[in-house]
Amino acid sequence: MKKIISLVLALVMCLGTCVAVTSCSSDADYTVGVCQLMAHESLDQATKGFKDAIVAELEKAGKTVDIDVQIPADMSLCSTVVDSFVSKDVDLILANATPALTAAAYATTTIPVLGTSVTDYESTFSGNVPANVSGTSDAVPFDEQAQMMIDTLGLTTASKVGVIYCANESNSLIQFNAVKDYFATKGITNVTAYTFSNTNELQAVVTSAAAASDAIYIPSDNTVANNDTIVGTICSEQNIPVYTSYASAICYASLAIDYYQLGYETGKMAAEILLGNKTPADIEVMTITPTVVYNEEICESLGITVPEN
Repeated sequence: MKKIISLVLALVMCLGTCVAVTSCSSDADYTVGVCQLMAHESLDQATKGFKDAIVAELEKAGKTVDIDVQIPADMSLCSTVVDSFVSKDVDLILANATPALTAAAYATTTIPVLGTSVTDYESTFSGNVPANVSGTSDAVPFDEQAQMMIDTLGLTTASKVGVIYCANESNSLIQFNAVKDYFATKGITNVTAYTFSNTNELQAVVTSAAAASDAIYIPSDNTVANNDTIVGTICSEQNIPVYTSYASAICYASLAIDYYQLGYETGKMAAEILLGNKTPADIEVMTITPTVVYNEEICESLGITVPEN
């Protein structure tokens, strides 16, 4: 009985941490380590798209791949995860989210590193993106997002916009500055950042933001996205419209990307690198076209008219 249980546990562990064209085995042609910052829908979809694409592309070439997905769930643990990948000498690392990308880039200069769900590569590396790094960006046109809020909410120079994000995510600060600058060009200067360092502070921060704002903007912030029901609950109670950079059940509208497709494009890049057709230095960071999304139920409750087009 003990032997049977041991075999079952071993099989479960194998299936849970390894994806391959054929099976989870050490006989695969390539090994890939995936460091996904945390578990939430957008990052999950990006990882799924990546796995589907790399497996499909390598299968065409008659190759197999073992994919080890690790979710540290804390920024400080990303380095531990990527260091383990480096020690195993994996053939490629996928870094899902900005903290995972910086950890991977600092851990190795020789193993190819692809990022996904990363907003701005240039700012992340102060204009010096390492030669072994490329990938896909989840950046959407910030001016178009801000203008969409202005048009749909009828914002004026007297309007107050609150921006909620985690202070530990540099990616979010970039987005805050971008939308703030655009709002300023339209005479909307009362744009305030409401930041927090850990989720224990989020409820109090959102309560303050909702009380002081006519509308709330949320960038593609991983920590907020993972806890956005808190934002939705508080803002809906006060009838404050929430606009997000990612498709979410709490937003009245968004200009967002398909994270599965983002991951899929990254998986295609990974296959090109593993097959020796390209290096990360040969691949430009890719963005994909965002989609306009409205939540008709929330719009109706807030009295917002959804444009016919």
